[in-house]
Amino acid sequence: MTITEHFAKAGIDISEKQSEQFQTLFEFMVEYNKNVNLTSITEFDDVIVKHFIDSVLPFKMLGISGNESIIDVGTGAGFPALPLLICYPDLKATLCDSLAKRCTYLELACNKIGVNAEIIHARSEELGRKRREQYDIATARAVAAMPVLSELCVPFVNVGGKFIALKSVNEDISEATNAIKYLGGNLEKVTDYKLPNGDDRRVAIVKKISQTPTKYPRSYANITKKPL
Repeated sequence: MTITEHFAKAGIDISEKQSEQFQTLFEFMVEYNKNVNLTSITEFDDVIVKHFIDSVLPFKMLGISGNESIIDVGTGAGFPALPLLICYPDLKATLCDSLAKRCTYLELACNKIGVNAEIIHARSEELGRKRREQYDIATARAVAAMPVLSELCVPFVNVGGKFIALKSVNEDISEATNAIKYLGGNLEKVTDYKLPNGDDRRVAIVKKISQTPTKYPRSYANITKKPL
């Protein structure tokens, strides 16, 4: 099955150029992965479905405009940000990761596939104190449990914006209700869906309804030791 066919199976139309960009990203990531650990998923079909479509599908479901400012917190190998930038090239994207080697890869990958993004080597809780309420969307994919992840992500979001968490169906999102409330958010919706290969996924949408108190985010040690 081609990349275009994989996306079509997920109900997503992509152009020939976008298909070529995804092919380039696949080849570059798999080659780079031989020297720098980016992902354990390297088979073609698995990468297309479990990385690329998994990054794009929830945002297509949510109907984002594609013009938002977005920060991908703990982006790792660039998911969901890089596939989103291929599908939504007008996104104003920041990719944040705490590992310098991954940031180097992300800069090279952006150049390879011809997308523009700001790559920042930083711990998300430290960057969150510097860039409070500067983004329309904060997102993260399987970085940490929802109470911890909310404290890392919600401070980035402007009032009226959203934190979009890509999660496993095994996690009880309601455990983060108090944390989200303390941080100025409201858990708007939790939606379960399936990838084209049948894998179950969950997306949680948190709407920012008031400013985050300035004491958040705390240090990572405190966030993990005493989740809100």
